[in-house]
Amino acid sequence: WDPPWMPWDRSSVHTALHDGTGHSTFAPDGCIQQPRLLPDGRGVCVRDDTGWLNVWVDEAPLVDEPFEHAGPSWGPGQRSFAVSPDGTRVAFTRNEAGFGRLCVADVDTGAVTVVARAVHGGLDWCGDHLVALRTGARTPTQVVVYDTDDLTAPTRRTLAIGAPLGWDDDPALVEPEPIEAVAADGATLHARLYSSPGASDRLICWVHGGPTDQWQVTFMPRIAHWVSRGFSVLVVDPRGTTGHGRAYQQALRGRWGDLDVEDTACLVRHAHGRSIGSPSSTILMGSSAGGLTALLVAARHPDIARGAAVAYPVCDIGALDDTTHRFEAHYNDTLVGPITDPAARAARAERSPVAHAAALASTPLLLMHGDSDPVVPVAQSQALAAAVEAAGGDVELVVYPGEGHGFRQPANQLDEYARVAAFVDRVLGADGARSVSDAGE
Repeated sequence: WDPPWMPWDRSSVHTALHDGTGHSTFAPDGCIQQPRLLPDGRGVCVRDDTGWLNVWVDEAPLVDEPFEHAGPSWGPGQRSFAVSPDGTRVAFTRNEAGFGRLCVADVDTGAVTVVARAVHGGLDWCGDHLVALRTGARTPTQVVVYDTDDLTAPTRRTLAIGAPLGWDDDPALVEPEPIEAVAADGATLHARLYSSPGASDRLICWVHGGPTDQWQVTFMPRIAHWVSRGFSVLVVDPRGTTGHGRAYQQALRGRWGDLDVEDTACLVRHAHGRSIGSPSSTILMGSSAGGLTALLVAARHPDIARGAAVAYPVCDIGALDDTTHRFEAHYNDTLVGPITDPAARAARAERSPVAHAAALASTPLLLMHGDSDPVVPVAQSQALAAAVEAAGGDVELVVYPGEGHGFRQPANQLDEYARVAAFVDRVLGADGARSVSDAGE
């Protein structure tokens, strides 16, 4: 792909013979990824020409359906489909509003056989065995193999489990409920609700990062942690999120820090309208781009939540143009607008949380950041904390030495959990620390 486009905006495939000759380029109007070849030489890839990321064979979708067959290309190596050794079938993953399903399609007829539920990835087809990583809300990530002789009654064997200990029949592992709400402009918005098993009026609204991304229904102990403490967790998919088609994802172009904020506020208010949490018992959470959205919801909708706990948040959109890493160096050009446009420069400033320190002073904040973050420099959180503090706000800033964009050291991960729990308990009161068993009493 070429700047200013990101790979999910517009991308192309370049081919050449092994000796470097015969170079050619294919560039569809939208996104193309994972180019490979069938044994007979036909091309197979994932494209979104129809509005959905579907597997294509040559110049036609293998399966033309309103589901995504892949995620955004944040890095190389995604294997969301696999071709059978004889080239007659293609296994592919299907994203159904965040829920996963593994399917196999006949190359000649397009007929689809559903193999299994759950989110699958890393697909590889060897002989009569289809191998994948499999995960779900109640399923720790595992390496599985399906015998492909009879996919109408597939046999699945588990080869390895990533985190099996302590999770057997844990009541904190709950399947989420798909949620839909209608935005002010009539658009249908999406989220997934992980409800606490016990009676609870406490809600965490969690905004994924990216913003071109999605939290599918995978094994997430982070969510189970809060469910075990008596919270329901609303994982929101504001526009810009992947998994709901190209139009939904592209709707955020030029409107980052605006549309995602209003969509998130709409989804939270929808939950409150269903008696899922209340403004006095709701905490906003997010990291990176999700941190920006959570902070702006708190600034523009101070009546919606009691506090916000964010990690390595984007606090100054314009500063990213000069300081972020190479991959995202032109991301602002599509998310907000080209820096050469005066209106886009003004939008960068107006949509940055640091410009809303006075409004954020009315909401308790917890900011956590690594001092070696190459994507969002720690200076962004430091500047926001100083501005909110100067405005008389309640803000706590925690800087983790040696951490980058995400916390990797176990000691820091444990400290993050403890600090967020202490912040929530302080903001909501001691009753915010209820366990599942307490919540059911």
